[in-house]
Order: sequence, then structure tokens, then C-alpha cells
Amino acid sequence: MAAFLPMPSYVDHPKLYRRLTDSLYLEAMLLADEARAYFDEVGRAERDLLDPAVRVGFSCESLKVTTRLMHVIAWLLTRRALEAGELAPSEVLHSSRRLGDAPASDVDLLHALPPRAQSLIAASEDLHRRAARLDTAQDVVSVVSPARSMLERLKQFF
Repeated sequence: MAAFLPMPSYVDHPKLYRRLTDSLYLEAMLLADEARAYFDEVGRAERDLLDPAVRVGFSCESLKVTTRLMHVIAWLLTRRALEAGELAPSEVLHSSRRLGDAPASDVDLLHALPPRAQSLIAASEDLHRRAARLDTAQDVVSVVSPARSMLERLKQFF
């Protein structure tokens, strides 16, 4: 019989984990608002000054930023639902409730983009990377316990 043991990490400290997720949530919401304002307003004017091929890349990168941020926000809302008792821990481990993959940015294109766009791209990548560490930390590792296995065999005989 397998025993399930959580990976040793800050997940073992619920208050710290809650502070981390709350902090990430606030950061994600602020970054999402900042990205929306930039890509809808200032960034649009900057995009129009770019070479046509770079302009297409700029639009693709703005979508990648949005995708990263929405994945993080959805994952954080799932964490909040778990803490509120709206989801069972087993439901949170389902692949549909995990942090979505982040689309990679085009490193060659980044240098051609305006500095503010570069900054928002880097910030969204960093935020997603940190959320991914928290998501991975709450994984469950299956370990077969030799002692538990022996007890189970003994139970069969008695």
C-alpha cells in the first residue's frame, strides 16, 4: 500500500503559503491591469511605429502576456476556492486545476520591442515561474512504505 507524503516545502506552513498566494494574487491583478492599460493605450501608439514584422510580434507577445497572467490568476482563484472549502484537495491536484503552461516569448524579438513591453513580458514570465514553483510544491509524492507494506501482509494472515 502506498502512503502519500507531501513534498517538504513552504506548503507545509499554511500561513506562509497563504501569504505567498495572496501576494501573488495582488501582484497578478496589478500586473494584469498594467498590461491592459499599456497594450490598449500607450503600447498601441508604440506598436504603430514598429516595422510591420515586429508589429505582428508585438501583438503576439501581448497575447502571451495576457495568457500567462490569466493562467496565474485562474490558478490562484483555485487555491482560494480550496482554502474556502469549495474544492477538495484531490480536486486541486487534477490537471484541469493546475497552472497552465506559459507560452515562451521570442527571445530574438524582445530586443526589437519598446522597453515597457519588454518589462511587462519579463514580469509576466517571472510571475508565472513563481506560481509554477508553488504549484509544483503542492504535488503529492507517492512513497511505498516498507513498514506499512509488512503490516498489510501481516493483516492478511491474522
